[in-house]
Amino acid sequence: MIKRYNYFNDYLKQKFGERTLKVCIDGGFTCPNRDGKCGVGGCSFCGERGSGENTKNIDISKQVTNHLNSYRGSRANKFIAYFQNFSSTYAPIEILKQKYDSALVDDRIVALAIATRPDCINSEVVNLLKEYQKKYYVYVELGFQTSNENVAKNFNRGYSNQDFINAVKLLNKANIDVVTHIMVELPFEEKTDIMNTVKFINNLKIMGVKIHSTYIIKNTKLEKLYNEGSYKPLELEDYVDKVCEIISHLNKDIIICRITGDAPKDILVAPSWNTHKKIILNAINRELEKRNIFQGDNI
Repeated sequence: MIKRYNYFNDYLKQKFGERTLKVCIDGGFTCPNRDGKCGVGGCSFCGERGSGENTKNIDISKQVTNHLNSYRGSRANKFIAYFQNFSSTYAPIEILKQKYDSALVDDRIVALAIATRPDCINSEVVNLLKEYQKKYYVYVELGFQTSNENVAKNFNRGYSNQDFINAVKLLNKANIDVVTHIMVELPFEEKTDIMNTVKFINNLKIMGVKIHSTYIIKNTKLEKLYNEGSYKPLELEDYVDKVCEIISHLNKDIIICRITGDAPKDILVAPSWNTHKKIILNAINRELEKRNIFQGDNI
C-alpha cells in the first residue's frame, strides 16, 4: 500500500530502529479548567476521566509494570511512558518529577510523552523536561482543537491561541517536540474553521498532529447539547471527507499521530461508528487513494 501521509509508527521506527509502543498512564492529575483556576467542569466534550478514558488511577509504577508484564509487553522491545489524562504538567515541580520518575522503571522505556494544556507550560516545567532529554526522547502533547477562539470559548477551552503559541515557542526553544490535537466538527464550528486551524498549525514548529472526531460521551455538557437537539455529530462519510481535506492541507513534514479518536464503548453516546477504528482507517485510506491525495498536496 502506498502511504499517503506521515505515519507516527514509521517515525518511531526510524528514531528507535524498531517498533515502539506507548504505555498509557494516569498520573492522577486534574486540570485548571476543572478545579476553578480558570474554570469548572472542563471542556464540554471532556469526560470525568479526562482524555485517557481507558486508563485507571492506580500507582504509576504499578501501571507501567502491569502493562509490561502483560501480553502487551511482548508486542515490542521499546516503549513510551505516556502521561495521558488531564493536564500532566499541572502540579508543583517536585510532584511532577516524582510522578515522571515513577514511570521510568524499566530499561525498555526509551521515551517520555506528556499530554497537557498550553497554559500549564512554563519555563520551570520545560527545564524539568529538558533534564529527562539526557536519557529519553521527550515530547509534549498540547490540546488545541481549534483556532477559532469563539468556538473555543463555547466549549469552555479556557486558554487563548496566544497561550498556545507561547507554549509551543517555549518547547521549541528547548528542542522538545510538540504534538497538537485538532478536532473535527466542534459545536458551533463554521465550515472554514478546520482549514483555518490547519493553516494556524502549519505556521508553527509542530512535530505532530492528532486528528479527532468530536464524539459524545456520558455526563458531559456536549451530551446535554446532543440530547437537546442543539448538536449533531458527523456521519462517517463526512468525517472521512474532512480528514482527507486536512491531510491535503497539512505541511508535508508534520507527522500524523492519529486520524481518529478512540471512544470508550461503555460511556459513548454517539456516533456509534466511532468505536470501529479499523473501519474508519480503511475508509480514510480508500478515499485518499480514490482522490489521489498525498499529505500537503493542497498547500
